[in-house]
Amino acid sequence: MRKLLILLLTSLLPVLGMAQHFQFKAIAISTTEGFRHESIESGVEGLRKLAKENFFLLDHTEDIDIFASERLHEYDVIILLNTTGEIFLEPHQEGFKKFVRDGKGVVGIHSATDTAYEWEWFTKLIGAQFSSHPEIQTAKVKTKDNSHASTLHLPAEWLWTDEWYNFKNFNEDVKVLLEVDPESYDTGDKNITHHPIAWHHEYDGGRVFYTALGHVNHAYQSQTFLQHLMGGIWYAAKGREIISR
Repeated sequence: MRKLLILLLTSLLPVLGMAQHFQFKAIAISTTEGFRHESIESGVEGLRKLAKENFFLLDHTEDIDIFASERLHEYDVIILLNTTGEIFLEPHQEGFKKFVRDGKGVVGIHSATDTAYEWEWFTKLIGAQFSSHPEIQTAKVKTKDNSHASTLHLPAEWLWTDEWYNFKNFNEDVKVLLEVDPESYDTGDKNITHHPIAWHHEYDGGRVFYTALGHVNHAYQSQTFLQHLMGGIWYAAKGREIISR
């Protein structure tokens, strides 16, 4: 019996040691006050997969009051997973600002740009505001910067099927990572000639990564998309902007 117990404890040591080693701590927020994406549940599952495979801690909540709590500052990065609407009250705004100004990171996925239209600070942070979209369709994506952690694995041009957002109030200070080719699909707006869909920047002391991909469930089962997302999370959490190829 004693030998069996020793053998069991010995077999658990690598697992216990691994459980104590985490790169950073992230919290995913999926609060909605408008349209609610069916892919939120798939998104949470995809993020949990990333956390498990890449050794970071992940919590998930729909309780927006986390932004007014000291608990928020236990995390290194906030992931806004398809949030929508005017979800931030003044106490939430103040907590969010403090988090960013403390040098932390923010990741926005898809409808994070369909959030907090009345809050100018947030619009500049996330980089743009959603204005419209055509039907879901396949389009050609162009990788504008493949030196960033979120785009290292991507070819110069590739096909992707998603819901393609059109934007307004775009922050020209962001660094564009991906563009969708407006000639490769029906944009619903013939005036579009320049169409960024993923970007990053430093803002008010923190780091921000945003991708407009992620409307559809299949995105969160795609290794291509998950690797793109992981690179953005890693950048926002760890503060490493560029990786040499």
